[in-house]
This record gives sequence, structure tokens and C-alpha cells, in this order.
Amino acid sequence: MRILGIDPGLRTTGFGLIDTRGDAMRYVASGVIRSGEGQLPERLGRLHQGIIELVKEYRPTVAVCEIVFVNVNPKSTLLLGQARGAAIGAMVSTGLAVHEYTALQIKQAVVGYGR
Repeated sequence: MRILGIDPGLRTTGFGLIDTRGDAMRYVASGVIRSGEGQLPERLGRLHQGIIELVKEYRPTVAVCEIVFVNVNPKSTLLLGQARGAAIGAMVSTGLAVHEYTALQIKQAVVGYGR
């Protein structure tokens, strides 16, 4: 199984891909999608398109998106939620099943520990 993991962000969205077979995991690729400058709708559109291009290139079988926690700054939290929505929408539009986990859950699943 090939898993696409997304760490959403408005300016920079991180991604990583791994292949799994049983308990074994193999690194495939990682990087960032940058939304660049401009108005919010255009930046969200670039993020959406970048995710679609990743899916076309790497052909994951499932996707995981980090759950966002409420930040001290409500505006930042709202913007991050919009970026997360653009990313999830892009993955779902390609037919991928999307699962949501906290950063702690992901770290514990991959490396066995974390806080």
C-alpha cells in the first residue's frame, strides 16, 4: 500500500509518501507545496492543484491528513482550516480515501513513540 501523508499549511504544505508491506515501511518521497503570494482563493487553488499533481505522479492508495488544533490566534486557525479543506478536497476529488489523525498519533504509528 502506498500512503500519502499531508501536513497542511497555507504558505507551505508538507507531504510524505511511504510504501507499506506488513509491518515494513519504505520511504518513497517527501517535500513541500508552496502556495506563493497572492489572494487567498488563488493560493488555495495552487495548493489544491499541487495535491492533485502529487496523486497523479505517485499514485497513492490511501491518504492521511493531520488534524489541526485550535491555535491561540483564531485567524491563523481559520486560514489553516481552509488550507486543510483544500487539501482534503483535492485528495477526495481524485478518489482517495482520506483518514485524519493527530500529529502524535502519526508519530507513534511510524516510529513507535512520541510526544
